Amino acid sequence: MSRRILLCCAAIVAALSVIARAAETVRITPITVDQKVYVTFELTDAFTDAIRQAIQSGLRTTFSYDVALRMEAWVDRTIATTVVSTSDQYDNLTRQHRLTRTVDGRVEEATVTDDEAVVRAWLTKWKRLPLCDTTKLDATRDYYVRISARARPSSGSLIGWASSITGQTKFTFIP
Repeated sequence: MSRRILLCCAAIVAALSVIARAAETVRITPITVDQKVYVTFELTDAFTDAIRQAIQSGLRTTFSYDVALRMEAWVDRTIATTVVSTSDQYDNLTRQHRLTRTVDGRVEEATVTDDEAVVRAWLTKWKRLPLCDTTKLDATRDYYVRISARARPSSGSLIGWASSITGQTKFTFIP
């Protein structure tokens, strides 16, 4: 009997951690322009009080995104992948944020700011990230962009589940 109660409690804790993370979603918009596939995305509701406190304490805070363009088929085929990340290192003495963006390990952009709204946008939004040439796509096929996001340091859940957030959006390529 006590084992059954223990299993029910574990299931409730797991369900609550999933529900708590459900508010955090990824909004994804794929775009095909000038013979290229671009993706714009935003991680909504991820800039939580725990993230804000980690930043204010001076901990280096990083949001990492695994982006994949896949073709729908009986066995889905990966067309392109990229790993992007944004980091914030807050300096308590100068009260400035040093922001860095990397694409596949290469630093693409860096800036310094003291505006928290800029930090929030920098960590959770990407605009027109290039994925691949449209020559790699077949006309009138269905594709989807899948993004898996995670933050470090993570506030985590009670039992360590739901450490990343995943979202995907389908589209049909019409040249």
